Amino acid sequence: MPDDAAAARAAAEEESAFSHPPVDPDATAAYGDHPDQVIDFYAPRPGPESAAPAPLVVVLHGGAWRARYDRRHITPFADYLARRGFAVANVEYRRGGEPLIPGQQAGRNDEGETVPPAGRWPDTLDDVAAALDALPALVHEALPQADPRRTVLTGHSAGGHLALWAAARHVLPPDAAWRTDGPAPLRGVVALAPIADFEVAEKLDVCGHASLQFLGGQDGFAERRPYADPVLLLPTGIATTLVQGRGDLVVPQPVAESYAEAAAKAGEMVGLTLLEDVGHFPLIDPAADACAVVAEEIAQLAW
Repeated sequence: MPDDAAAARAAAEEESAFSHPPVDPDATAAYGDHPDQVIDFYAPRPGPESAAPAPLVVVLHGGAWRARYDRRHITPFADYLARRGFAVANVEYRRGGEPLIPGQQAGRNDEGETVPPAGRWPDTLDDVAAALDALPALVHEALPQADPRRTVLTGHSAGGHLALWAAARHVLPPDAAWRTDGPAPLRGVVALAPIADFEVAEKLDVCGHASLQFLGGQDGFAERRPYADPVLLLPTGIATTLVQGRGDLVVPQPVAESYAEAAAKAGEMVGLTLLEDVGHFPLIDPAADACAVVAEEIAQLAW
């Protein structure tokens, strides 16, 4: 259990990250018929007078794959990146909620209260795959200032999982519906406190056993893990950096370390940037120094 000081700091960090008002996008486009199958676009600042096309950052929000957390909470981060000269695509996707669908299980929080399940199998992964497949055409129409040839994929927490997974579709099992013939045309991935190893995450009870719920319980966990767990989808051949707060109580440091170690064993070097005295939410909080570190990691891959 975290001590009182650590818990108080984590609460203050969360409050700060969620204190910013949502930022409306410059454009929104649908990649499917469901209301959650949309992408918000943010044009790079200062604006169209910029001479060169801007690198494209694709953002996948977190929230334990649960419906209560949608893309709106990460719009200040998307706007922050746009103000640093990036073109930004903020992807929405279907998440777990009510009513339950076959194979889903409700979860429990730290107080033992029932909470909505995490993720919708296979809808969550269907959507992320479909969004990225549709993105080049949508960017061309909605955000002509962007240069899709310089695309960096980033995501926070559960969104970090989705970013790592999306970059590994070409190494999915052959029978996976989401498998691609080759690697995605990415400059790289910057995964922020990602749920990058489901087995370690379950041992640490990350987000109330969200990984277990996402995969449909114990039976689904064993059967579906090879199709969903980034730590089993290595090497990818795509430049990858993990950014992790050492003080993260939501997705603790061992989860990211396990992924980095697995990558090394697979012959792939993955960057792991560990930030002292930083928890889970400063990574996407424009008011936090950690957010500037994240932007710099993205810039190193994009420019």
